[in-house]
Amino acid sequence: MSYLDETEFVDNPEPRCPCVLLLDTSASMNGQPIDALNQGLRIFQTDLLQDDLARRRVEVAIITFGNGGVQVVQPFVTANQFEAPTLTANSNTPMGAAINLALDMLHARKVLYQENSIPYYRPWVFMITDGTPTDSWQQAAQRIRSEEQSKALAFFAVGIANANMEILAQIALRRPLKLQGLKFSELFHWLSASQKRVSASQVGEMTALPAPDDWAMV
Repeated sequence: MSYLDETEFVDNPEPRCPCVLLLDTSASMNGQPIDALNQGLRIFQTDLLQDDLARRRVEVAIITFGNGGVQVVQPFVTANQFEAPTLTANSNTPMGAAINLALDMLHARKVLYQENSIPYYRPWVFMITDGTPTDSWQQAAQRIRSEEQSKALAFFAVGIANANMEILAQIALRRPLKLQGLKFSELFHWLSASQKRVSASQVGEMTALPAPDDWAMV
């Protein structure tokens, strides 16, 4: 643990609500899809900054899979320190490796919370993809389902365009959602609203989420 971590938790001892964004940056996302995704990330940043509790409690990390392989674009930071990156698209879709990295990052983050006596909400992993995994994903799917069943995290999968919804249904315990067109702005408004609700609740409390009616296909 670094000195920076220690001072971070001394300066802000609020409970933490960790959220990992798993974002597909493969070649098929090039053009309008990646532009819309980047706009959505900027909306996410702005929305979280407008809420005092979310600013201090929501922690955001971003892992991309595609351009550059699997990359940690943003390590965990509280929302008041989060700056939306500008992503570019290219290459394949190493989804399995990205999921495994996200779970490893979350485990390490939980250990850090525990070492510093910081309460935390059930972590979120929120994955957005428009394709089919190009690496082995079955072991990652088993990990996701095991963690979800033990309530160690909440995993959400959103498919866009030609996403393989059948594989997403095998990875996610809860039903994957399909994005209407390129409604990333509406999706990230929903995600920020959900994080605000969670961060305003008591740790361990069940929280009703807003309905994704304005961006998800029925």
